[in-house]
Amino acid sequence: MPATVWKGYLSFGLVSFPIRLSAAARGETVHFHLLHNKDLSRVKEVMFCAAEDKPLERSELVKGYEYSKGEYIVIDPEELEKVAPPTATTMQILQFVRVDDVDPIFLEKSYYVAPEEAVSRPYSLLLEAMTETGYDAIAKVAMHGREHVVVLRPTPDGMVLHTMFFVDELHREKEWGKPAEKKFEKREMDMAKKLIESLASPFEPEQYHDEYRENVEKLIEAKRKGKKVTPINQPKPAPVIDLMQALQKSLALTKSAPAAKKSAAPKTAAAKKATKKRATKVA
Repeated sequence: MPATVWKGYLSFGLVSFPIRLSAAARGETVHFHLLHNKDLSRVKEVMFCAAEDKPLERSELVKGYEYSKGEYIVIDPEELEKVAPPTATTMQILQFVRVDDVDPIFLEKSYYVAPEEAVSRPYSLLLEAMTETGYDAIAKVAMHGREHVVVLRPTPDGMVLHTMFFVDELHREKEWGKPAEKKFEKREMDMAKKLIESLASPFEPEQYHDEYRENVEKLIEAKRKGKKVTPINQPKPAPVIDLMQALQKSLALTKSAPAAKKSAAPKTAAAKKATKKRATKVA
């Protein structure tokens, strides 16, 4: 079971009930250690005081904020606790929104929201009501040294929470991908749509994997056994000169490839909701 990262109350109007959050996902990668190239001994990080020219123990360290060049204010953990907002212990629902009202660009991290076993009826009621009305909830919660605006989303397995970026945290690019040309030949557009349809299939996340990580693991195993490392050829796409010809060749390749697995089962409410989210425009 994932570790609990936050415990407190979820407040829904005058109804409050205890919940806990646990991370829904974590990025996986191959971790390396820093070694001394002379004898391959492990290198350790040392906290060093430049003024006294000596290493320090962690117990000697404090947090400081540089308010002017070389001038610091020391902040104690206890002082940070004193200024923590009410959302540090109570997650307050502020409003309810439709699924496609929240632009996916705002979503940051995902967490499972579980009720404390002793009080599950209010949790179940809110979950069912949100499912039937088709609403997600916007709330605020303070954790990990900052306050987050979050969206609570009902799923068939329980409630999921996504922390969100604030507007001023988004790196806005003016018309970063707006097409300079909007007029295309009908046959080009028809061919592009056919290519999209030929590649369309239900999203099955289990079919995707981190090929880079797998290659690094193979590299480590090969070196451990004293084998020669074989480089992987990197494709060099040629620039498109004839767009129509490139589309036709692409479509021909998809037809000759094994057909993508299509799900025969009808879409569930959750699947329909996921389709809606994919269709949301990026602001």
